[in-house]
Amino acid sequence: MTAFPEQLRHVVTSGMMSWYEAKMFIEHASVVNSDGLHVLVGVLVWLLAAVVLRRSLAAPSPWLVLFVLILLNESVDLWAEQWPDMAMQLGESAKDILLTMTLPTVLAFAIWWRPSLFRAPGRRR
Repeated sequence: MTAFPEQLRHVVTSGMMSWYEAKMFIEHASVVNSDGLHVLVGVLVWLLAAVVLRRSLAAPSPWLVLFVLILLNESVDLWAEQWPDMAMQLGESAKDILLTMTLPTVLAFAIWWRPSLFRAPGRRR
């Protein structure tokens, strides 16, 4: 009988590999390149997190959810892929994090600093 830690390791490893394979399928089946997918998915996950959490995009929690998820995603990439040059692989991960987080971050700051840009104009009488 396998010990619990070994079973847990197997479940986690299988889950990580399944996630990685699903991502690779989407990347290769898409007409959008990997970098573009990071930008699009970043905004979509940020919006979805706000809906699921029932929070405004002005709240920090949707942004934090996206940040945690992209760190987990990049951890899976670092675990699943073994590049000959670790510096290149870490650089690619850093680029993916920046691409994913830039637009939600810029929009969040705009919402915090200039919320009037995101309101419908009032009616004139």
